[in-house]
Amino acid sequence: MTIALRDIEPSDLEEVLKLNNSAGKSIVPIEIGRLTQLEQVARYFRVAEVNGQLAGILVGLSREAEYDSPNFSWFKEHCEDGGFLYIDRVVVSSRFRRHGIGRVLYCDVLSFAEVRFPVLSCEVFIEPRDDVSLIFFGTNDFTEVGQQALPNNRQVSLMTKPLKPYEYVKESYLDSGRRAQLPVYAREDRLSAGRRDWTDRKSA
Repeated sequence: MTIALRDIEPSDLEEVLKLNNSAGKSIVPIEIGRLTQLEQVARYFRVAEVNGQLAGILVGLSREAEYDSPNFSWFKEHCEDGGFLYIDRVVVSSRFRRHGIGRVLYCDVLSFAEVRFPVLSCEVFIEPRDDVSLIFFGTNDFTEVGQQALPNNRQVSLMTKPLKPYEYVKESYLDSGRRAQLPVYAREDRLSAGRRDWTDRKSA
């Protein structure tokens, strides 16, 4: 079995929509318009393929993303010291579960986040209880920092993980003007160009 990760492309959206909305109770369903918005604003949005077939996705949002998720908004209000990367959703196809796809995606987003952000955050349903996700994030050093009820009355645990490598990166690179030496994903270049274009159009 060959697992490959890559940045999402707009042409993937219909297939990703089907994957997301067939995932079960632990994943909030989404409409194509909102998924398109996620593709446009997510700092990290990668797909996992197994032998060329879509097997999973992971979406991460940074503070500046224009997205009105209540859980994302909670972290924007409570993570005041520096930035964070918020894991909006991790979805693995039922056909490829128990093959480590989720862990591969998590390892990739961790390597992405720990040189850019001091904190990685997520939420997990606790009503009804999602023990699979609670065990996964709990054994990967996430701790609960709050809870809230969503509009549908489902309760979530809000969790964070401090990213210790970021302290070294900040001191050695970000604070010393050596930012250009850090690795940059192609998606980040496109997002930065889009934000600059939007700013230019607003000021015109």
